[in-house]
This record gives sequence, C-alpha cells and structure tokens, in this order.
Amino acid sequence: MFDPKRPYRCSPQVALRPEPFGALVYDFATRRLSFLKTKQLAQVVAMLEKHADVDSTLDAVEVAPGQRAAYLHALAGLADAGTIRQREP
Repeated sequence: MFDPKRPYRCSPQVALRPEPFGALVYDFATRRLSFLKTKQLAQVVAMLEKHADVDSTLDAVEVAPGQRAAYLHALAGLADAGTIRQREP
C-alpha cells in the first residue's frame, strides 16, 4: 500500500529517459513502456531517493498544494505498477 510518509525510490529494473513532455519509463523486467506526462512528475520520481519521504520530495520539487492529490494518485499508480518501490529509511 502506497504511503507518502515512507521513503521511495525508482525500481532498479526501471530506466527513466527525460523527454520534452516529461519522461519515458521502461521496465526491463516486464518490458513495459509507460510515460510520465509532465516534467515535474518526472522530476519527482527522479528525486524520490534523495528525500526522506514522498511528502518532502513534493516540497523539494515545489509541487503546488492544489496539485498534491493528483501527484499522490499518480505515484500510487506507479507504486502499484512496480515503477517505484519503498526503500529503507
């Protein structure tokens, strides 16, 4: 279950490729290609490992308070897909 109070990181089997619209996400295990549709979401995913939890990552990337719910929903979907995973604090 996704918990924004916990630390996360990109899965080691996932590669992010920055693009003008955001990023391409390739999962080497499932061979699935997906998209991060905004540059800011791509930045959040790339920065997860550098922060204590998801909330502090959203603060660092300056996600607007009105957009946080949408970002948390997107990150929960990425966690369900295995794109991001919890890490040890």
